[in-house]
Amino acid sequence: MISVAVAGCAGRMGQQVVAAVNGADDMQLACGIDPALPAEDFPVFATVAEALDACAVDVLVDFTRPDVVAANLAEALPRGVDCVVGTTGLSTEKLEELAALGPAGTALFYAPNFTTGAVLMMEFSQVAAKYFPQVEVIEYHHEKKLDAPSGTAVRTAQLIAAAREGQPSEAPGRETEIAGAEGARGALIDGIPVHSVRSAGFSASQEVIFGSFGQTLTLRHDSWDRGSYMPGVLLGIRSVGEREGLVVGLETFMG
Repeated sequence: MISVAVAGCAGRMGQQVVAAVNGADDMQLACGIDPALPAEDFPVFATVAEALDACAVDVLVDFTRPDVVAANLAEALPRGVDCVVGTTGLSTEKLEELAALGPAGTALFYAPNFTTGAVLMMEFSQVAAKYFPQVEVIEYHHEKKLDAPSGTAVRTAQLIAAAREGQPSEAPGRETEIAGAEGARGALIDGIPVHSVRSAGFSASQEVIFGSFGQTLTLRHDSWDRGSYMPGVLLGIRSVGEREGLVVGLETFMG
């Protein structure tokens, strides 16, 4: 049995993870971590340190906030606890720094998106990137999302840029922005324009728009229910113990 602790267990994603772990035959919920300390039928601690002092944990799952996730990982990884992270907002450099804190055999698995559809969208984008000179990413999220652009959008742009061997999009760039409207062409991630929409009514959606003479190709993924992330989260929990160091992207475990 894999013993799992869930950081952010009182949050919307954390509650889904708790339910998914409880429903898995090969896992047991060791405890939750949340400073709100909600009344639950399992142990809940205010900090990761308190939780790991009290409970034997194989894997820590973190769906908290960008401003607390690094401290959580810095506590868990040196203790040899594998970590599965869905909280976005950390740079690759910071993830590498944190992963290095773990002893041999410890892994930090980070996925900007745990839905299979989003992973496939990123895979298809890499294929299309070689055939279209222009590409832009537009991502849509609810107004309470704390980071922009999303981790999925950043990862998508990075993968597209790698597939294009560093060739930036040929679409007109910031030089076309009028005075007082700087940023209209979006943020550049490895030379790929990325635009973030934040509004009530959205959950999590992303479009990757490719263009060439006389044609466009649009790849879009929509996630309307947080339950869509859970198969990927469980796959990460089951697979992280077989790895070491930093592992990025659910596709690593999807074959």
